[in-house]
Amino acid sequence: MIPAALTGFATAFALILAIGAQNAFVLRQGLLRAHVFWLCLLCAASDAILITAGVLGFGYIVTLYPMLPQIMAWGGAAFLAVYGALRLWAAWQGAYTLQLAGKSAGLWATLATGAAFTWLNPHVYLDTLGLVGAISTQFVDPIEKTAFGIGAVTSSFVFFFSLGYGARLLAPVMQSARAWRILDIVIGVVMWALAFKLLS
Repeated sequence: MIPAALTGFATAFALILAIGAQNAFVLRQGLLRAHVFWLCLLCAASDAILITAGVLGFGYIVTLYPMLPQIMAWGGAAFLAVYGALRLWAAWQGAYTLQLAGKSAGLWATLATGAAFTWLNPHVYLDTLGLVGAISTQFVDPIEKTAFGIGAVTSSFVFFFSLGYGARLLAPVMQSARAWRILDIVIGVVMWALAFKLLS
């Protein structure tokens, strides 16, 4: 049971670790120290739902609706392209008074954006439903399969809360408009690169 749980934890952690749209947004909110707990809870809980669905066999739904991954890719690419443009526009304008004051959008706006990064991102489905679900098939015993799922879900909670609250360690570096401009440029480029990758 423990080896299965550790496998689930390591698998999910390795997949989430890659810098993506969701992680970049959590990092940004962590730097602002705004709505961090609720955003991390939203991302981790969403992952828990998707991981559970993957372990239970979401792949079967894709076989019934083969166009589903493509539709998700189009929607996700559009969202990433728009958000990337917004971050690059913010970098161009260079108005970071609110960020330097530690101010952010409201809680519901932040959660809505976080939900969009999670549920409109095909990579999240690929990782949680596809890859985690596929790896879970090596565990035939229901107890081991459950342990694998619990390990994967735990990994998600550990990662997002570590990222969200660990971001404040970078706060001393983010005390200038130039630093925020560089961050927004990096995030914008990453978003556009992910959008391009989805479409190609």
